[in-house]
Amino acid sequence: MAIDIQRAGEIDKSSLFHAFTWVSDLKREGPTIMSEAQGVRIRDIHGNEYIDGMAGLWCVNLGYGRQDIVQAIAEQSARLSFFHTFNGMSTDVAAECAQALLARAPVPMARVFFGTSGSDANETQIKLIWYYNNLLGRPKKKKIIARWNSYHGSGVVTGGLTGLPNMHGLFDLPLGPILHVSSPNYYRYAPEGMSERDFSRQLAAELEATILKEGPETVAAFFAEPVIGAGGLIPPPEGYFEEIVPILEKYDVLLVLDEVVSGFGRLGSYWGSQIYNLKPDLITAAKGVTSGYFPMSASFVSERIWSVIESEADRAGLFAHGYTYSAHPVGAAAALATLRAIDEEHIVENAAARGAELQAKMRAALGDHRLVGNIRGVGMMIGVELVQDRATKAPLPPANRTGRQVLQAAASKGLITRALGDTLVLSPPLVATAADIDEIVGRFASAVEQVAEGIR
Repeated sequence: MAIDIQRAGEIDKSSLFHAFTWVSDLKREGPTIMSEAQGVRIRDIHGNEYIDGMAGLWCVNLGYGRQDIVQAIAEQSARLSFFHTFNGMSTDVAAECAQALLARAPVPMARVFFGTSGSDANETQIKLIWYYNNLLGRPKKKKIIARWNSYHGSGVVTGGLTGLPNMHGLFDLPLGPILHVSSPNYYRYAPEGMSERDFSRQLAAELEATILKEGPETVAAFFAEPVIGAGGLIPPPEGYFEEIVPILEKYDVLLVLDEVVSGFGRLGSYWGSQIYNLKPDLITAAKGVTSGYFPMSASFVSERIWSVIESEADRAGLFAHGYTYSAHPVGAAAALATLRAIDEEHIVENAAARGAELQAKMRAALGDHRLVGNIRGVGMMIGVELVQDRATKAPLPPANRTGRQVLQAAASKGLITRALGDTLVLSPPLVATAADIDEIVGRFASAVEQVAEGIR
């Protein structure tokens, strides 16, 4: 069917409420409407082709047009398009998917609870934490700690847990017993001359002081992304988790690893927790579990928590939580096809190799550029922070929206990136080739230079 290009834009502008979009930009410029994609490349309705340097939203790990996943979705839809898990009901494919995920968990886990997004999966984790402590007779132990710059979702509770102030103010968040401690952004927040290890110790001391101030009997859990994604792509400084974890253990505070972005190979290992040798009590996964082909999330629950839920089941009665689409059979089929491809095609190994090239080549191309203050990342995630002055780290004037200028310049050169303020991030599909990495770096560096010339 032929696409009416003009009508598509008009319909979008008059009908669609866009997520995470400046309404004024959309009104002035109109949307960019995509129509088809294959591999790491995507095409808009005007026929312009781009390398998708963001894998959608950190999720299309296996690239576009995967017929094995499409076929799995089609076959499951034809066989059983929907059923639920309420009242002890289930489907064969959902059970198989849960078993497959548990077999791939970074540390032993007892159960998987399915949802449709990272936001709802983290909402599930928070409710489980409160439920667990109520079952243990600890009604005061409910406070949840996250970090500034973190991202854990955009629901009412998870939006408050997310450490991004622009997600709080006009939405009257955070609500509930939510606390934040400092961001582990060494480049921006470490005192001059302090080593990364000492910065980690400082952050750990702040966490302990927060727990003691609030009262350990009131603090239930600590949420962390192995590498902060949407808050500016911030890897942990040296020794960060080594300093943090003993404090959590000392005060009986659960560790929740938000692996929504980092899971399934993004950092060059199957899980981010494996890189940092972590043993979380709860793990949140989504995005890469179906490579973005179907909305699905997974909340992993450790034996520590499951054993309490199971042992107190008679007293607790109905477990009154879930979603209509929890353990959706079509999503489970998509996930199983994705997991098979990750294993059979050595996707994690490719991500490690291409990720190393991405990090090295980006630093070689822009490490000394006058507009670039910091390049940081792990595996197939990299962030480039733009500054006005490299020596002083002085930021660019926010009103200039320089990051958005680079984003638009990159798009004009056929590359999709993402601007988080004046930090540009890239997170390509994990199937990218060495040649793709060269193109990504080349187009991005050219975009940065184009904007820098305009500033000059």
